Amino acid sequence: MANKIFSILFGLFLTALGIKLLTLHMLTFGGTAGIATILTLLFPISWGLLFFLVNLPFFLISFQQMGKWFTISSFVSIIGISVIRDALDMIVPAFTFNPVIAAAVAGLFIGVGVSLVLNNGSSLGGIHILALFLDKKLGLNRGLCIFIFDLLILIAAIFLVGLQNAIVSTISIVIASYIIGRYKTSPIPEVEVSTDVQLQDA
Repeated sequence: MANKIFSILFGLFLTALGIKLLTLHMLTFGGTAGIATILTLLFPISWGLLFFLVNLPFFLISFQQMGKWFTISSFVSIIGISVIRDALDMIVPAFTFNPVIAAAVAGLFIGVGVSLVLNNGSSLGGIHILALFLDKKLGLNRGLCIFIFDLLILIAAIFLVGLQNAIVSTISIVIASYIIGRYKTSPIPEVEVSTDVQLQDA
């Protein structure tokens, strides 16, 4: 249990660091993280609070389809990455370097970070919850699902960050999606027996 908690916390830190790196270079990401990033450009509200609010509607789906313990774990992870990400705003000074390299490094951080969270029975809400459900219900590769959803959100982001930055941002999405899809184990805790039965009977 201790190892799982540490892995999740480390995964949250890596993910938050990757998102911070993207933000510093006016790049974005997909999923609810990307939505929150876009909203920070429109409203003077912290990324952490926006990320938390954007994810709230998805918890109903999670509770009904993925089980209460997975939902609670995901809810805690949402709070955790929101706090870590806002803390990085206060700790990490503004800096920039080659945006292509920044996107690649951010994609690596996010891919490894999200994989650690998912593979230890939690998630970062939103699109990840939906991707996990589709993975378990239909056998669809969760990395591919997340990649498709991310691209759709990225297309919408073009109007705010510009076409060039949006194209560069796809580097992080491709790298992160590949890692998430390639290095996966069963994301749903085995104790969720009743949930597994419900999914099979649905």
